[in-house]
This record gives sequence, structure tokens and C-alpha cells, in this order.
Amino acid sequence: MRLMITGGRGFVAGHVVRQLQAGRSADWLALPSVVDVLDNRALEAEIRRLAPDAVLHLAAQSNVAASFEDPAATFRVNYHGTEALLNALDACGFDGALLFVGSGDMYGLVDPAAFPITEDTPLHPRNPYAVSKVAAEALCFQRAISSRYRIMMARPFNHVGAGQSTGFALPSFASQLAAIARGELAPVLEVGDIDVTRDFTDVADVAEAYLDLLAHGVRGGIYNICSGREYRVRDLLDRLIAIAGVTVEVRQDPARLRPAEQRRVVASHARLSNATGWQPRTPIEDSLRAIYSSFARFTTDSGGTHSVSR
Repeated sequence: MRLMITGGRGFVAGHVVRQLQAGRSADWLALPSVVDVLDNRALEAEIRRLAPDAVLHLAAQSNVAASFEDPAATFRVNYHGTEALLNALDACGFDGALLFVGSGDMYGLVDPAAFPITEDTPLHPRNPYAVSKVAAEALCFQRAISSRYRIMMARPFNHVGAGQSTGFALPSFASQLAAIARGELAPVLEVGDIDVTRDFTDVADVAEAYLDLLAHGVRGGIYNICSGREYRVRDLLDRLIAIAGVTVEVRQDPARLRPAEQRRVVASHARLSNATGWQPRTPIEDSLRAIYSSFARFTTDSGGTHSVSR
């Protein structure tokens, strides 16, 4: 089975490829693609060249802060890029399986009395990124009804692991802590709002869920991907500080605060588990150590960033 992965240089795509290379399934051949999803001709040519049996659509503008800075650009990539992919698959006579990757952020503000969040929880997106994902998922749902191929939609909540951009909270903390441990930064940690809670899942478990859904998800199915556990960000920061073995002052940076922040998040993966047998397996402590270790391997000088691991 030939698996085309849009956004092939991204954080999650790399973990999907590594899972397949590690022998997760001998049935899949990973085909990461870096084609611009807004370039219709190039996209169609890429599909014809790769001849995929399945497509994992990861290409997206996924930074919430950037979505506030340029909502139109976010919508172009996330909605129109998805539309272009669907059109190109149609034009190429694709008849396999497509998994669209949305976001748990699509639910927006949910009353804790309604926790855990399920796929039937109403969507109330509170930032331009989430709005773009809601629109793109709606398009995929409509196409799933009429398309010749099987389309499923995933709603992953926060996922973490080595290789994630420092534009996200935990990698940002780990990067700063590693630099502090090396003596490259003063022992002051700049943070946003760390008194919120989130449902974190290790990226390796998320990658496994994507592959399970491509194999077993039902046409038009929508699936949460989450741990089902609620973590306070401050507590995870404390664990990272302990892993780094440093003493720091934690200072809130107003520039890191988000408008329309959701205070608490915890969701249910029951539908996904019932459909595929998937379960989150990686302890959060292992995820935190992997994130920190990925930054602890590096040192900086006037020439840039260099790996010092052997």
C-alpha cells in the first residue's frame, strides 16, 4: 500500500515515516510529499507520480498565533489547500482512503460540565486556525458522501514529542531550559498562560492512530485523537524543570498570551478505540524527556546551532 503524506517535512509526518520504517506495518510504503497544496498542477502531477493507495493530509498552517496575524493566509492553506487536494484526487481517479487531519481546537470553549469532549460536542472555534479547520472538515464530510473514495476526519488534541517547533509551549519551555542548563541564557523562563489544562498525547501514539484510521476508519467518520487525561501546563513545566535539573525564575511574557484562550481541555477517544483498538501508550514523562533531550543535544555559538551528540 502506497501512502502519500502531505506536509511531508512536518513534525508528525516524520514520526509516521519512522513508525513505518521501524516495521509498524509491512503493508505500507511511506511517500512523504512536499508539494505546495495550493499549486493545483503540481499537486495533480505529484498524485499521478506517487500513485497512492491512501493519503494522509497533514499539510497545514497550524500555528494559532500566526493565524491571528494573517487569517487569510491560514484559510488559504488549510481550507483551499484541502479543496485543491480533493479536486486533484478526483481528477486522478483516486479510489483509496484519505484521512483529513483537523484539530481538537475546533471545539473551542466547552463547559467543563460537558467533559470529556466527544465527537458530538458542538464546534465553537475561537481562533482563525480553528475556523479554517472547521471549514475544511465540513468540505471533507460533504465530499465523503459523494466521493468514490473513503474519507475520514481526525480531530487530534495537543500532541508532543521530539522535533516539534518551539512555537508550541512544551518545546519552547524545553528549548529555553536546555539553553539555561548550558549557561547560554539567564535562569529566567519566559512563558505564556501556564494555568490552563490540555489533553496531551505523544506524537508516536498520534501517528499510530492515523495509520489505524486509514486502515479501519469508516467513510465520513470523525474521530478524536487524545489521551483522555487532563494535564495542567504548569505541572508539566515543573516536570521539565526537574528533568533539566536547573533553578529558574518563571516569568509570564504578555507577548506569549493568546486571545480567546480555552481554560480547560480533556476529551474522549472512545470512538477511535472502538473502531480500531487504538490506545495511547506513551507515558507523559517519556514524552517530556524526549522533548528535553532533543534540545539538550544542541549548543549554540556565533555560527549557529550544532548537534553535539555522538
